[in-house]
Amino acid sequence: MMDRRKTDLFFKRLVALVSGFSILALGAILVFVLVQGAVPFILPTDSGIRIVIERIDEITVNGQVYRNTAMIPVPRNTPSLSLRFAGQGGERSIDIEISPSEKDPERMIRFTADAGGEITYPEAYVYTLSYPSALPGLKQKIHLILPEPPYSLHRFLGGLDWRPTYTKVYGIFPMIIGTILAGFGAVFLGVPPAILCALFMGEFLHPRIASVARGGIELLAGIPSVVYGFFGLMVVVPAVKAAFKVPSGNGLLSAVIILALMILPTVITIAETAIRAVPRSHREASLSLGASKMQTAWFVVLPHARSGVLAGIILGISRAMGETMAVILVAGNSVQLLHSPLDSVRTLTATIALEMGYAQGRHSEMLFSVGVMLFIIILLLNSIILRVRRLTDAEA
Repeated sequence: MMDRRKTDLFFKRLVALVSGFSILALGAILVFVLVQGAVPFILPTDSGIRIVIERIDEITVNGQVYRNTAMIPVPRNTPSLSLRFAGQGGERSIDIEISPSEKDPERMIRFTADAGGEITYPEAYVYTLSYPSALPGLKQKIHLILPEPPYSLHRFLGGLDWRPTYTKVYGIFPMIIGTILAGFGAVFLGVPPAILCALFMGEFLHPRIASVARGGIELLAGIPSVVYGFFGLMVVVPAVKAAFKVPSGNGLLSAVIILALMILPTVITIAETAIRAVPRSHREASLSLGASKMQTAWFVVLPHARSGVLAGIILGISRAMGETMAVILVAGNSVQLLHSPLDSVRTLTATIALEMGYAQGRHSEMLFSVGVMLFIIILLLNSIILRVRRLTDAEA
C-alpha cells in the first residue's frame, strides 16, 4: 500500500512538473512574439547612426581616426559629420549636416560641400557615396545608415502599400482584408456541405459504410497542405481561368475553393462525432411523436449537437485563416485592394512565409507584427463564435 501511494505521488508530481513546464514554455513563446511585434511601434531600429565603409583603410570622423574598421557608430543626436580619408588623387573631405527631427528620410542629411563622389539613395534612411577607382569592383564606398523612427500603428493597420525593401512602407490593410475574405469565403463555401455530410453519415448512412467513409475523411484531414496547393495550382487555377476568361486564375476565388476543400474533413469529422454523441433517447422521443427521420435529424439531433458543430467551425476558421502553403500557390500574392473575387490576393500568413527568409531589421520586426495581427484576428473571430454559442445555449 505504501509503495502504491509513493508511486501515485511520484506520477502526480511528474505530471504537475511537465504541465507547468509546458505552460511556461507556451507563455514564454507568446510573450516573445508579442514583444517582438510591439517593438517597431515603440523603439527606433538603432540607437544611433552607422557609418559603413568599403575599401577605405583609414578614415577620420569628427576628428577621431579609425583604421581598418568596417562599421563606425555615431550618436543619434550628432548635428554634423566631418569625414576625412585618403582616396585616389589625394585627401577627400566630406561635411554633412544631420536633422534627426526631419520626417522625410531623404532630407535628414544635407551635404554642406561637394562630396566629390556619386551620391545615391538605395533605400529609405540609407545614403551611399561612391568614389571611382581603376576597376569598377574596387570603388570606395561610404554608407550612412540612419535609424528608422518608431512606425505609426495607424499607418501599419490602415496603410495600402507594403514596400519593405526600398521605401520601407508597411501597410497591411489589403492583407487583412484578403485574409478575412479568404477565411470567411472558405467557411461559407465549405461549412454547409460539411454539416450536411456529417448529418448524412451520422443519421442515414449504414454504420459499416459510414465507418469506411469516416476513415477516408480522416485520411483527407491528414494530407499536407502543400498537396492541396499543388492540386489547386494544377486543377482549380486553370479551371477558374477557363471559366471566367481571365489572364490568370490565381486569385481570391481559387484560394477560397482550396481552403474550403481543406477545412471540409476537419469540420465533417468533429461535427459527425458530435452528432453520433446525441443520446438515442432524443431520436426515439421525436420519432414516437410522429416526426420523420429527416425532421428528427434536422430539428432534434442537429440542435443538440450544435456545441460540437461550432467547435468544428472554429477549427475550420482557424485553419483557413492560418493556412500558408496552399494559399501561396493559388492566390497570386499581390498586395492590393480587391475589386473582384478573381483579383490576386495576399494573406498575412503568405507574407510571413514569403519574406521571413530575407527580412532584416525593421522588416523582420514588422513580420512579427503581422503574426501578432493574425493571432488577434483569429482570437476575435473565435471569441465572437463562442459568444454566439453561449447566447444560443442560454436561449435554449
